[in-house]
Amino acid sequence: MATSTRTRDGNDSSTGILNGIKVLDVASYIAAPISTTIMADFGADVVKIEPPGGDAYRTITDNPGMPEAPTDYHWHVDNRNKKGLALDLTSNAGQAILRRLVEQADVFVTNFTRPAREKLKLRWDDLQPINERLIYASLTAYGETGPEAAKTGFDSTAYWARTGLMHMVRPEPTAVPARSLPGQGDHPTGVALFGAIMLGLYDRQRTGKGSKVHTSLLANGLWSNAFYAQAMLSGGNAPMRPHRAEMPNALTNHYRCKDDHWFILSIVNQDRGWGRLLSAIERPDLNDDPRFSTRALRNENATTLIGVLDAIFDAQDYAYWRDRLDDAGVTFGSVGRVEEIPDDVQMTASGALTSADASTIGADRVVDTPLWVDGSEKAEPIAAPKLGQHNDEVLVAAGYSEAEIAALRSDGAFGYRAYCG
Repeated sequence: MATSTRTRDGNDSSTGILNGIKVLDVASYIAAPISTTIMADFGADVVKIEPPGGDAYRTITDNPGMPEAPTDYHWHVDNRNKKGLALDLTSNAGQAILRRLVEQADVFVTNFTRPAREKLKLRWDDLQPINERLIYASLTAYGETGPEAAKTGFDSTAYWARTGLMHMVRPEPTAVPARSLPGQGDHPTGVALFGAIMLGLYDRQRTGKGSKVHTSLLANGLWSNAFYAQAMLSGGNAPMRPHRAEMPNALTNHYRCKDDHWFILSIVNQDRGWGRLLSAIERPDLNDDPRFSTRALRNENATTLIGVLDAIFDAQDYAYWRDRLDDAGVTFGSVGRVEEIPDDVQMTASGALTSADASTIGADRVVDTPLWVDGSEKAEPIAAPKLGQHNDEVLVAAGYSEAEIAALRSDGAFGYRAYCG
């Protein structure tokens, strides 16, 4: 079977599905730019437009508690394969450049606040008259309409906290709410925005006209928590998850091995899975135990069974149990640690981690965007742009002469701090 491959032509790939699609990324931080990173992976020509001071996301790792590394890992994984253009959109010259680029663009992406969009003339109503074929992609925290449509937010507030995920995902009912990790809701939300953009492009093929497409962190957080959210909408209840020692099903619980490595069992079909588990742990006698001989009894005596399994799994290291459970066909998953990711063979073999040029990105692999099309190439990851790195290149491609670019520079189009080399 044909599989997705990588080409070394970066986002200039002539073989990508989205080759020829021009994208303007006028967005900040993570969720909205993720959508254009996926597009760049599939061959789109993406220009990331930043203010002269740069996207604030560039410096997020200066905050306390962030992982430390000798490279701008966050910037490269979320903005690779793009061209960088620094524009002062508060200047007339910067606005003139933007409008010429919009005339030539297929997609415009932003997550700027309502006041910023109005001030910088970046609203759908501002740009649609310039290019009726434009797909205008909007990312907001709480949606396009409603009393909180203009409210600012990050994935930690709108995706994770507001939607019940923070409240429900904790080790036991009395534990404090669980904090999300950086970008935990942004990355899936960016994939959703990518999907909306592709729907817009598909609709344009049929109608010849562009449209406004959008998604929000709130909507994606609800979608992630749809199981519980829909239960509430249907008049149900949402019991808090108990401590693991008191879980009502011992076969969908996590266990610690002798070497302190945890894994989680996920035996949903007990009719098949129970026997396989007993084979893996070499305890067929448990099937004759009157406390565990039927599914109903196992659930009734779940706390006792958890204690039995705790003692069994605590007797051997994880590698031993991994092999035993795999051989028996038991569904389970390692509770992986981030430190283990570089050595995870499956992550690389499956393409979830893809090779990169360590001399430019600072790592020999990067986390890949989670979409593939068999037989289609994805662009090899190249370093995310420096601030304003491609100013002249982008403008020349847009039809500006060297003299015009020099004049625009003098007029403050790129701002004082922009890199124009």
